[in-house]
Amino acid sequence: MNVPVMLQRWHEISFFHWSCDPVLLKRHVPPALRVDTCDGKGWISLTPFLLTGLRPPLVPPALGLDFPETNLRTYVIGPQGPGIWFFSLDAARVSAVLGARATFGLPYYWADMQVDIGARENLYYSNRGGRAKARIRISKEERIVEQSALDIFLTARFRLYSVMLGRLVTAEVGHPPWVLSRVRVVHFEETVRQTMGVEFPSQDFLAHHSAGTDTEIYRPQQA
Repeated sequence: MNVPVMLQRWHEISFFHWSCDPVLLKRHVPPALRVDTCDGKGWISLTPFLLTGLRPPLVPPALGLDFPETNLRTYVIGPQGPGIWFFSLDAARVSAVLGARATFGLPYYWADMQVDIGARENLYYSNRGGRAKARIRISKEERIVEQSALDIFLTARFRLYSVMLGRLVTAEVGHPPWVLSRVRVVHFEETVRQTMGVEFPSQDFLAHHSAGTDTEIYRPQQA
């Protein structure tokens, strides 16, 4: 029986997406993965949120860790099916950074971060050593009642891929379907894509927000 090794909540998460030529992404993912596309386009997404209740199973949420996180990712298809490939994951908790690097092989970095959550607006701030920075303010708008195929493509992902000791590994990620809302961007500046070498020309920009979801992370296995 497959049981989760980690529980957490992705709280007050926002998604910012840019399309790009999938050829540009190809050299940034391992050869065993291929870039997943929607209508012939590859996509890169920046996802800031407040991670809450990080803990092993059977531990109450109140005893879990809470800290801001910002992920930079793309969408891939690997040996175990569709998933996410992370270019970087910034987190404001050193222990979580070290643990995720050792356990999942994920490219976590410590950063000075802040998430301010309001009834109508959220502010996300991140600064990784003065290089990869983001300062984003959004207004939370109406719920998306009927999600498009692209909305689902960009958010409904239940697997991650990473590399550990030169081997491709994968882990399942379980959570309920996203409840998404539209976003009005009040302020947006970021250098995370540029720092990670994946800031490509784009004619598309899309944003979503969700109040969040409870998540189960499963043990990584060889892909």
